Amino acid sequence: MKTRITILLLLASTTLTAQDKSPGMLETKTDATGPVFTIEFEKGEAHNHPLMAFWVEDTAGNYIETLYVAQSIATSVYKFGEADKGVWEAGTKRRPAALPYWGHKRGVKAKDGLYIPHPDNPMPDAVTGPTPKDDFTLRAKADTSLTPPFKILMEINQPWDWNEHWTNTKFPNDEKYKSSAQPALVYAAEIKSLEAEDSFKMQIIGRSHQSGKNGKLYKDLETMTSAKNIAESITIKIGGDE
Repeated sequence: MKTRITILLLLASTTLTAQDKSPGMLETKTDATGPVFTIEFEKGEAHNHPLMAFWVEDTAGNYIETLYVAQSIATSVYKFGEADKGVWEAGTKRRPAALPYWGHKRGVKAKDGLYIPHPDNPMPDAVTGPTPKDDFTLRAKADTSLTPPFKILMEINQPWDWNEHWTNTKFPNDEKYKSSAQPALVYAAEIKSLEAEDSFKMQIIGRSHQSGKNGKLYKDLETMTSAKNIAESITIKIGGDE
């Protein structure tokens, strides 16, 4: 009996380890009627709970729709948003420096003047999800038909990711900068066809404003270090299992 129990425990341990190592799956906009995109995100060595958003633009840079945005950005409610008597609790936190390029592209100004969703007017649940802690696959549908070419973009930001250039004293009077450190990076891929199994690699195209004051894309990336290693590889595939 002891031998059998030991074998069963070993089998259970092996199963759990395999599940832990397999990429997570996120699905958004499952009721939409447009094309399906499968986005495979492989984390880099600097990955540590980054915030991100994926969205669609036309080739002229006009925003079309969001495919996914981290739930904390979509609601401005963070799991560790407030500290009461030394204990962190969920609470509202306005962080315009997190994903400002996406926010300004989306073009919805909240009542406090910031281009990020407000708790009183959050993004719909259909496009949100938890922040992945590991490699993941995002399966997202577009709202309507799309005609190539168009672009899929991603913005990614890792809070408190300091380096020698982006220090916590660089802008001492800018509190919004202090929760961002190295600015968010923006990736893009041009989708040239919607043929099943076609794939496209996302590449860095620039960075955002360090405190989210505008929606400009900055091309100077020389001072960005570990931020470039949050993602190792991001691949967009057309279609996916129904």
